[in-house]
Amino acid sequence: MSPFMPHLISHSSPITFSPHFLSHQPHPLSLSLSRTTINPIFLINTPKKKQKMVVLSKPAIIQHYSKPKHTAAALSFPGVPLIDLSKPDPQTQLVKACEEFGFFKVINHGVPIHSIRELEAQAVKFFSLPISDKSKAGPPDPFGYGDKKIGLNGDVGWVEYLLFTTNNQSSYHKFSSIFGEAAENFRCVVNEYVAAVKKMACEILEMLAEGLKIQERDAFSKLLMDEQSDSVFRLNHYPPCPEFKESNGRNLIGFGEHTDPQIISVLRSNNTSGLQISLKDGNWISVPADQDSFFVNVGDSLQVMTNGRFKSVKHRVVTNTSKSRLSMIYFGGPPLSEKIAPLPSLIKGEEDSLYKEFTWFEYKKSAYKSRLADNRLGLFEKIAAS
Repeated sequence: MSPFMPHLISHSSPITFSPHFLSHQPHPLSLSLSRTTINPIFLINTPKKKQKMVVLSKPAIIQHYSKPKHTAAALSFPGVPLIDLSKPDPQTQLVKACEEFGFFKVINHGVPIHSIRELEAQAVKFFSLPISDKSKAGPPDPFGYGDKKIGLNGDVGWVEYLLFTTNNQSSYHKFSSIFGEAAENFRCVVNEYVAAVKKMACEILEMLAEGLKIQERDAFSKLLMDEQSDSVFRLNHYPPCPEFKESNGRNLIGFGEHTDPQIISVLRSNNTSGLQISLKDGNWISVPADQDSFFVNVGDSLQVMTNGRFKSVKHRVVTNTSKSRLSMIYFGGPPLSEKIAPLPSLIKGEEDSLYKEFTWFEYKKSAYKSRLADNRLGLFEKIAAS
């Protein structure tokens, strides 16, 4: 999952892909690439595990790393809040999860399994290609293919990705004319998946509004449903790194610690673990992988709109030596011109707003200048502003 990085910049340029990726021909899951030199300071401690080999191609050589702030081993934590969306009245559970963790897992989500599997198959085909082919879909501007570099301010990770805007016209302008029928199939697969996940995200936001006793049930969801919604979709691939042998419980950072700036993030991954979240006490916990469920994050914007009642969760991803992690994340954002501020109905009595009002565009512009681990909301707190 990602903070601002490339996806905070508004852009309408089309993305391009290698036609080999878009064909229906099978692709090898194992590719032989040059050995990679890893700087050992870009490591964190994490529990050792024995895992089976599943190899996709690796991103280009990572040359520079920065030392992570947290090096203590992450704890195993099976107690992630679990929300069954098929059960009646999950509003109270949802609100509690957002207040205590800013993070929860959903089952019986209604997203078609065939849509999930088809998108994963398309992603595997693409990331299995040699870097020379994948690079034809980049560099990210901000949309397209990128590897190792996360944003423009020096952050890097053991990750490669594809980034899309969810605006169909912006994402796929000229796409079909360049790659023909195969490109159209890929566009349909992505759009079908995004539509289903967006629907689930809006339903969750409406349940949260009900749980908070907000009169407008669509107070949050209408921002995602708006035609001008600045939402993005990201496919992340964290290749295994067999050249780096785990020692002393240390592991390689795939995506550094951060919060997501939008309203809500909805993540689904394969069965390879790696996601970690930070609790209120600062301890990091490892989230067990579950390819049949979705994980939901509170974003910075929702934290502001609830006047700090909901917490934007800090999270990161670590890699391992043998298994690839593939994740797909929908980041639900408001229109660029939307004013973000605490909802009046959530400010009680003498309580004051904790944040000054800002537009989503202003927040994006500020976040674009920051590093992954920076506290971006700090600049918009009223105490800091006074």
